[in-house]
Amino acid sequence: MASPLLGIAGVNSLLFASYGISKRIISPFPQLSLKEIAAAGAMAGAANAILASPVEMFKVRMQGQYGAATDKKLSAVVSEMWKDWGFRKGIMRGYWVTVAREIPAYAGFYSAFEFSKRQFTKKYGSELPVWALLASGSTGGIAYWICCYPLDVVKSRIQLRSTPPSGTPVQYIAHELKTIVQESGFVGLFRGLSPSLLRSIPAAASTFAAFELTREYLEKATGV
Repeated sequence: MASPLLGIAGVNSLLFASYGISKRIISPFPQLSLKEIAAAGAMAGAANAILASPVEMFKVRMQGQYGAATDKKLSAVVSEMWKDWGFRKGIMRGYWVTVAREIPAYAGFYSAFEFSKRQFTKKYGSELPVWALLASGSTGGIAYWICCYPLDVVKSRIQLRSTPPSGTPVQYIAHELKTIVQESGFVGLFRGLSPSLLRSIPAAASTFAAFELTREYLEKATGV
């Protein structure tokens, strides 16, 4: 839990800041179409991978331990990866597959949230109740995980292996997909999807609600 707990503030800050900048790049108008929202989300996801990749890599490696006496603390895992493989192949292992995962994932994340939010706005007006923000956020979280599979499985396998992958990102991603199918069949490509979807409902709901409520408060407090 330590890795995402320590990194989540930075990851979400980078994500939402990148999303806001991406929306302004795509269109000068405040009301974007859902296609434009998806494009802005994809751009934000690509930027977010810079922090998300190492945070998730250490989370995966900590979760790959099974309660033995030899289990390592997060600080030891970080030190070992840096010492053995350096920054690019150690700390940032799995970066390119994380980029490939985050682009469709956050396109779905933001477009699903915005679609649900707009549907609620038609019925309840611009001042949405908190439960509507939570519901909209949960749809965004579900869309995120549906869009990021099976690349999430590939990312976890690459980040968990004892040695860094060889070849270009396209080559080792394709090799890992082929290996998964050979080992577990096509069902293996979606391993872990059910718990990820269950986790996404409260996680994304609270994230989006906290962001929207904080943004509204700051707009009223600062007038910006």
